[in-house]
Amino acid sequence: MDMGLMQSELTRDEDDVPYAYPDSLGYLTIGVGHCIDERVGGNLPPNFTQQLLEWDINAAVSELDTATPWWSGLDEVRQRVMVNMCFNLGLEKFQGFKKFLAAMQVGDWKTAAAEMQDSTWWGQVGERAQRLQQMVLMGEAV
Repeated sequence: MDMGLMQSELTRDEDDVPYAYPDSLGYLTIGVGHCIDERVGGNLPPNFTQQLLEWDINAAVSELDTATPWWSGLDEVRQRVMVNMCFNLGLEKFQGFKKFLAAMQVGDWKTAAAEMQDSTWWGQVGERAQRLQQMVLMGEAV
């Protein structure tokens, strides 16, 4: 079978949609007609979810490189905190943590940690925020 031709025909018939959408029967679908709705056994293959995670991490790193170029000078643990928060919040909301970012830039870990706690995000993500705060304070993975 000509895989390229098969892909072209299915893309023509199904479209290629880069977000989840309800198909004609109301089932969540993504891409070129790939059902992800668990109600009918839909899912994403494990290797795909890991590829998607890698893509998302790389996107967060790229956004941080552009928006806060100083972040690459942080130690690896605190870099991971920055990526984790950017991944979770999205760059626009993450940039709203102005005092946190200013403190991180100058290595004022105590102020940065306090600013994390002084946010709506803190109450939304629970243990995650506490773990990231400890990573900022200690410079060690928790």
